[in-house]
Amino acid sequence: MPRKIRQLKRDLRRAGAYLERERGDHEKWKHPLVTDYFVELSGADGDDALRYQEQQVQELLRRIQRASKK
Repeated sequence: MPRKIRQLKRDLRRAGAYLERERGDHEKWKHPLVTDYFVELSGADGDDALRYQEQQVQELLRRIQRASKK
């Protein structure tokens, strides 16, 4: 069962990411330590996350973790 958009947002918030811009139902999420990558999520909080959205969030979380270790 796919995760919900709200769960992806929660993971991003817990990692220290912030909502940089909101336009319609699209949200651009960034992290201060990772300046060269961002995640754009679309859809309502209760919608199922698409596979590519989950992959993008995981990639940003990996980059945050790597940047934190430096």
